[in-house]
Amino acid sequence: MTERDIAELVAAYKDAVKRIRAELLSLDLTDMSRANTESALREVARILTSLNEESAAWVTQYVPESAKAGVAQAIVGLGVAETVKDAEKIAKFNRINSNMVAAAVADTQADLLAVTQNIDRRTKAVVRRVTAESIRANLTAGINGRRTISRDILTGMRRELESAIDTGIVDADGRRWKPEVYVDMVTRTKTAEASREAAVNEAIGRGAYYGVISTHGATDACSKYEGMIVKLTPDAPGDYRYIGELPRREIFHPNCRHSVTPLREPARLEK
Repeated sequence: MTERDIAELVAAYKDAVKRIRAELLSLDLTDMSRANTESALREVARILTSLNEESAAWVTQYVPESAKAGVAQAIVGLGVAETVKDAEKIAKFNRINSNMVAAAVADTQADLLAVTQNIDRRTKAVVRRVTAESIRANLTAGINGRRTISRDILTGMRRELESAIDTGIVDADGRRWKPEVYVDMVTRTKTAEASREAAVNEAIGRGAYYGVISTHGATDACSKYEGMIVKLTPDAPGDYRYIGELPRREIFHPNCRHSVTPLREPARLEK
């Protein structure tokens, strides 16, 4: 998987948001009807359905590819193959990795589906609310002898429609993300996790119970873990920290690029 692959998926979400915004802003706010409203919402649903299909296909391809890359990395790290190209020829999923990949695909698809569901839910609520406002405003205009809705009311209604698209995704920690930024984060995080977990599972399956965290000059909390030797299983001998107990707010957090290279004999690396 490359940066271009992630960028293509993010671009699909940006394009969908752009098309939905155009659809909403094309509504005639001065004379909205239930029929026009439902027509617009059907088009929004069509755009989101197409996006869901595209993202599901992306996840089905690239999450397993990332996991396979992790397996190949482990094979090279353990000296079973000299190059990644050679490792890829013999790389395959053991039972635990097969289960992990299936779960990772489902989990990633669910996260991405939450984005479109949020847009759909917010869009329906706002459009129907604006439709009701338009009908009430027209009734009021007729009672007061005016022929059209006031400019201030129209501006407020248009601003409300735009807010339906600008709404973000709120994660478990209360952080708000724009849809395309959230998609970028999720895909990077999930594919990195799949690669890292696949490498660990492959190493354990080959009798290697240690690993070293990659180094690439991080400047955040990750920096204190770079080059650290860790246990891949908690009951492995030695005074090393178990990878599963490292704080996720500091290492292997969302968007984290660190990986783990398996080791059979950590003492050799220390020397």
